[in-house]
Amino acid sequence: MSNSNLFMKSGYLRAHLGNAVGRYVCQLQRVTLKFCKNNGSSRGMRDFVENDLIDYAKSNPGTVVYLKPRRHRGPVIVAEYLNGKKHWIPCANLNREEVIKWMELVRTQSHDGSAERLRKLWYTEFPSIQGPWTPFTFRDPAKNIAIYPDSKLGEAKKRGKTATEQVIEMFKAQQLSEPKEEGSSSVESRA
Repeated sequence: MSNSNLFMKSGYLRAHLGNAVGRYVCQLQRVTLKFCKNNGSSRGMRDFVENDLIDYAKSNPGTVVYLKPRRHRGPVIVAEYLNGKKHWIPCANLNREEVIKWMELVRTQSHDGSAERLRKLWYTEFPSIQGPWTPFTFRDPAKNIAIYPDSKLGEAKKRGKTATEQVIEMFKAQQLSEPKEEGSSSVESRA
């Protein structure tokens, strides 16, 4: 582990990382599109506002979209999230498709501070060095190249009688050992 994490903020996992447990809650609260009506660097932002903004707002009803025209300033997307953090994206000289991609990015991310070192509530001196367990960890490698059904690898020879087979045998043995009464079946005599 490098020492670069010493200068990063540290924090614990927050509840919104398990966002899909109950229902999905979009973390994007509001988007402010700041652009100039005349400046050439705002061309892509203006094209997005004219052509795609209505569809974006309809497909994301939980997100508030503000338009803020400003004179002689560069275009900016300001995204505000439920955890109170803001994300500024300068969009100077971007075309319409690139603005669409940035709008999708701010909609889908949670922006919880990706430069944050996650801390755990537990600690161990001896972490596992075995690696992850899989269902194939302790399997015989000969099973990978075998052509099935294979009598050598088959489980049928090793298996004993099933519980159903044992109960049937016990029932038949009981039927043979009981003396039958004349005129009535063995089931009626027990009742």
